[in-house]
Amino acid sequence: MTPLTPPPDILRAPLVVEFPFTRSLGPVQSAFLTGLRERTVLGVRTEDGRVLVPPVEYDPETAAELRELVEVAPTGTVTTWAWNPAPRRGQPLAAPFAWALVRLDGADTALLHAVDAPGPDAVRTGMRVRIRWAAERTGAITDIACFEPYEGDAEHPEPAPHTGTFDDPVTGITTPARLDYTYTPGRAQTRYLQALSERRTVGERCPSCAKVYVPPRGACPTCGVATTDRVEVGPRGTVTTFCIVNIKAAHTANDIEVPYVYAHIALDGAGLALHGRIGGIPYDQVRMGLRVEPVWSEDGRYPDHYRPTGEPDADYDTYKELL
Repeated sequence: MTPLTPPPDILRAPLVVEFPFTRSLGPVQSAFLTGLRERTVLGVRTEDGRVLVPPVEYDPETAAELRELVEVAPTGTVTTWAWNPAPRRGQPLAAPFAWALVRLDGADTALLHAVDAPGPDAVRTGMRVRIRWAAERTGAITDIACFEPYEGDAEHPEPAPHTGTFDDPVTGITTPARLDYTYTPGRAQTRYLQALSERRTVGERCPSCAKVYVPPRGACPTCGVATTDRVEVGPRGTVTTFCIVNIKAAHTANDIEVPYVYAHIALDGAGLALHGRIGGIPYDQVRMGLRVEPVWSEDGRYPDHYRPTGEPDADYDTYKELL
């Protein structure tokens, strides 16, 4: 199937969502990751005798707490796999490889990881593999660099009991999360963004309920009909509700000092409020009903923030339906 290509007048932009995911570890996960650092693979035994690898702290079937750790072999069998012809940034191998579920000898469940193979013809369900350990290990799943083909027969050893005790145990991990994608806003939001570059704010009116959506969605989510009637709104508006931000976000511009106010702003003529930062006034003087106007970014492409107009506050009845 050929992917649909947006018409040339539709905007497109590459976007990245990226953040570090940090979590603390309980005794089971701590032992598992510390064990990988020491080239030891640990599982956990359930009440009915199954060995789960990777280990979990609670039985997925009975919800019983699990604490009996056992050591399993670094060799195993591929139970299913899929070929990855074009590895992406941050994946285990730079060359094409197979994603596979590997059931380690002594385990009853499978571990997802990469299998280093010369091509898809070299991978099969039932093939024997073994762990290739990373040269430098820190107590993370990446301490298993990948799996590699192994000529040994399948083994069924009895998992050896393990205390899970190691020197300098790993108690927390930070994992980078990243999503690369191309955003296509569609015709309605393309017109909205193009109008912003002209310092205008344009919404679209539903022909059924007459609500003006800003930013426009292309269709009314209430009536389910297309919104083709473009309406210019604002530029002034009313603060309907707001919050005070006390934590400086990593992506926030350096000149934005906390605390600051982020608000819902109902632009004059709009049928719902949009988000915007409030500036030009102390944060503790922002209030519902405050009349504001946009202050445009240096490149003039979007409102950097909104500031008070000096007009009297709007009456509550004029914006109560937009909260």
